[in-house]
Amino acid sequence: MPVSPAMAEDLAASIAKLYADAELALLEKLRKALMEGIDSPLWAEIKLRSIGDLRAAVEDVTAALQQDADGAVGRALAEGYGRGRQAAVAELGALDIGRELQARDVLPGAPAVDRLAASYAQDTRPLYVRITRAVLDVYRSIVTRASASTLLGGLTRRQATQHALDRFAQRGVTGFVDSAGRSWELAAYAEMAVRSVTARAAIEGHVDALAELGVGLVIVSDAPLECPLCAPWEGEVLSLGPESGPRTIRAEAAIQPTGLRAALRPPETVAVHVAGSLVEARASGLFHPNCRHSLSAYLPGVTTRPPHHATPGTTYADTQRQRAIERNIRAWKRRQVAATTEKDRRRAGVFVRQWQAKARLHVDAHPDLRRNPVREQVGVAR
Repeated sequence: MPVSPAMAEDLAASIAKLYADAELALLEKLRKALMEGIDSPLWAEIKLRSIGDLRAAVEDVTAALQQDADGAVGRALAEGYGRGRQAAVAELGALDIGRELQARDVLPGAPAVDRLAASYAQDTRPLYVRITRAVLDVYRSIVTRASASTLLGGLTRRQATQHALDRFAQRGVTGFVDSAGRSWELAAYAEMAVRSVTARAAIEGHVDALAELGVGLVIVSDAPLECPLCAPWEGEVLSLGPESGPRTIRAEAAIQPTGLRAALRPPETVAVHVAGSLVEARASGLFHPNCRHSLSAYLPGVTTRPPHHATPGTTYADTQRQRAIERNIRAWKRRQVAATTEKDRRRAGVFVRQWQAKARLHVDAHPDLRRNPVREQVGVAR
């Protein structure tokens, strides 16, 4: 059974939901903090004096989020690693080494799982500090701008506050920048991080199991709508060892002749073209978050290269357009939560439905795409 990032997708989805719920809870607390006493002439002074209360409320949400997420990630990593090993058992089940692998007990606290959990905790630790800072910065900015708008005779305080909340809700809690310099909203950043680390757990469980049995080669699937990062590795054989770069090797055939004459001969070998190492391919972008490719054991003389999946009429750019539509749906759903009046809430709902209609039309126009309602959700406000 091939292993892929999708194998751990459901594990990541449940954790990403924690962050989405937290984002809406933060947005709701920000809205309530700003709207309380908004008609008072001393509103600005009261708001700035009460910033400590908002900080405490935000820190309570982030502390609970960190505790829940870290525990859930630890469990998800152990499950993902186990699924990867089970995939190796399924692949090699018909062979003696498959039955040997199935008989082995591996504790959930495998070193790989502990290492990945520590890596995730380190990567996301700054996230919680940034959440508090982002919410408080927006709060101060809204109070200042709303007061200025009123003094200058422009917008009313309510209008100015709503406009600023709309802008904040539109982009979400941002400020999380990846190594490529891209800025992420909170839930999307968390989903990316969780999907990445749980996928790594599944792949490492699979690779560790194969390595234990001396299987040193794997093959990458040919997935539809591949991205430019993955395309060079499609259908290629990779080594699990440290050697990098393309080369042709002679490997023992997985199935050898039997009988007395066969016993007197050296093992049969076959020529195998190896495109590089798995470490090299992953460093180049293979198995990035949302990657569609899978990995399976390559048995020389037995495994055949996968067929090419043609996707006429649909391109990688079409998948990215779908992601953009999903981001707009989430943004307008956040604006529903941030709405201070029923009119604004209904208006945001209209835009949600318009973008949902665009999602339906886009998927209908591209049969190779599938709509995933989870990617259009932003959690449930508490």
